[in-house]
Amino acid sequence: MPRKPALVTTTADASGTTRASAVYDALRADILHGVLKPDEKLKVDAVGERYSVGASPVREALNRLSSEGLVTRNDQRGFSVAPLHWSELAILTDTRCQVEAIALRESIIARDAAWEDALVLLVHKLSRSPRSLATDRYVPNPEWESLHQEFHAQLLANCPSRWLRDFCNTLSHEAYRYRQVAASKNFMSRKAHQEHVALFHAAIEGKADEAVHLLTDHYRRTSDSLRENARRMQIS
Repeated sequence: MPRKPALVTTTADASGTTRASAVYDALRADILHGVLKPDEKLKVDAVGERYSVGASPVREALNRLSSEGLVTRNDQRGFSVAPLHWSELAILTDTRCQVEAIALRESIIARDAAWEDALVLLVHKLSRSPRSLATDRYVPNPEWESLHQEFHAQLLANCPSRWLRDFCNTLSHEAYRYRQVAASKNFMSRKAHQEHVALFHAAIEGKADEAVHLLTDHYRRTSDSLRENARRMQIS
């Protein structure tokens, strides 16, 4: 595992808990963004060197990520990045559609001016941020990815159940890992922003049925594209 600057800065005088949290944040980000690949081994010493910390906070961070399902632990082989099972993507998508449909309806019912204003701003920012950093091929744009996640989270933000929001967030992060591994090769032909705008209008106008339909269609389009790309790339 090559060493690189930690994504989250830690200080020499930070407490063990703070160091473990910083390693957790950095390691989690690297897993979600696909910097650390599925099934990649996470040796404690190598992870410590990567993020410039000792073994204790690394183990704490790895155990925490293991409990969340992003890291797997084997008594004989140690830790590794959790694998992606492509046969489960359809199930993940179905679950996400079902759960987020509930959260989105509840969020729309509780909509207010602040919620709408936040969505307006995010849609505007998304319109000004390119999906890819290159026009002739797909090069992930971190700014777009961040705004995209914020937009979908904001759609559900007024759902009164924090448990439901947290579960939706977990499913979103898992789906994001699949996107990073088999990012769309046909990003130029898909009108993703138009899908976001249509969803935005349905939500702020209180059209819950239409918003849910648009959201589930949006997710299923992405899932179908990822599965096709994975097949072409011979990812199993």
